[in-house]
Amino acid sequence: MSPVSRNLGNPGAQAPPVAVRATTPGWRDPRLWIGIAIVAVSVVAGARLLASADDTVAVWVTVDDMGAGDLVSEADLEVRRVRFADDADLGHYFRAEDELPADLQLSRGVGAGELLPRAAVGAAADADRLQVSIEVPPGRVPPSVDSGAVVDVFVLDNGAEEPGRLARDDSGPALAEVTVVDAPEPDASFGATAGLRQIVLAVPEQEVADFHALLDSVQDPVISVVRRP
Repeated sequence: MSPVSRNLGNPGAQAPPVAVRATTPGWRDPRLWIGIAIVAVSVVAGARLLASADDTVAVWVTVDDMGAGDLVSEADLEVRRVRFADDADLGHYFRAEDELPADLQLSRGVGAGELLPRAAVGAAADADRLQVSIEVPPGRVPPSVDSGAVVDVFVLDNGAEEPGRLARDDSGPALAEVTVVDAPEPDASFGATAGLRQIVLAVPEQEVADFHALLDSVQDPVISVVRRP
């Protein structure tokens, strides 16, 4: 007697299990799309993590020792990646992506492997310029003024009948388009009066005497600095 016949004769007996064939999930299966989404998120997160891990910046450094008066070209420099603890410090140096002027000249010596400071270079045509230090109220100089910035300098007369008017009769700047050599923060300005910010400018030699004469002619001079774009 076959098993089927025996089962028919015995109502209480259990039927044999039916075999189920394994099937491949179709493209409409939500589990497939959830898996793809998890993989995509993992890839994007990993890429962002690797990108954030490298927070170095490519800057120019000198290959050999160079002295004051030396002309600087890309042949004298190499690229090095550096990590700055403070982003503001990066502004004191040249990025490798910056296009260097063709007539850069050092105003002081720079050692081999040293980052190229903006404060240490100027145009070769500016060799006849003198460094002039001025003291400016913090509210009269843009915070972005730093080494290498090009500025106009105005002298105001606070002792005049109309305090705050320009000391020059032609209403023009006392110094126009001069380059900032150094601009330390107020607490780091050596010898600066409390509350004033010291700024060192590269001024054409023929304009220095006139600038100081203008300051001496004003009873209560106040200097204001405007940065050019």
